[in-house]
Amino acid sequence: MTARLAFLAGLILAPISAACGQQVPWSQRGATIQTVGHTELTIRYSRPVARGRLLFGGVVRWGRIWCPGADSATTLALSTPIRLEGRNLPAGTYSVWALPDSAGPWTIILSRAHAVFHTPYPGEQHDQLRLQVTPVDGSHMETLAFYFPVVTQLTATLHLHWGTTVVPLRIEVER
Repeated sequence: MTARLAFLAGLILAPISAACGQQVPWSQRGATIQTVGHTELTIRYSRPVARGRLLFGGVVRWGRIWCPGADSATTLALSTPIRLEGRNLPAGTYSVWALPDSAGPWTIILSRAHAVFHTPYPGEQHDQLRLQVTPVDGSHMETLAFYFPVVTQLTATLHLHWGTTVVPLRIEVER
């Protein structure tokens, strides 16, 4: 069964499975919605839990493309165009991917292929934008999270945070 069919089957069968007493998933669904200026940004994702595991260099391998989340691919939806890390990103919905590097900046990838499973990566032919972002250390975050610690009238910072790794993404919107 292809990844897309498996994803669609999961959407259809999830309510049936829940009613039949199937186990609660480890990675709960989450969403973060933030308005910046007149732009609404929505991130939808599954939230994997660290559970004592080595995250980066373990669960998430260095040098391999990873979807920060679980189950269906993490998505970022924009109601208007933005600038992300100084680069233009048109309004629309994108899946979010990362290429972690143990010794330098990570590559953050926004793909036009957004209704996909979290594996495999849909391929460079679907990329809308690739960015180099340097992660920083933070306090321990047991469950993967996307959040906006800073929001002003026309700017915001979006954090991808799991374990002690924080990937900050700078956002600018039009007036």
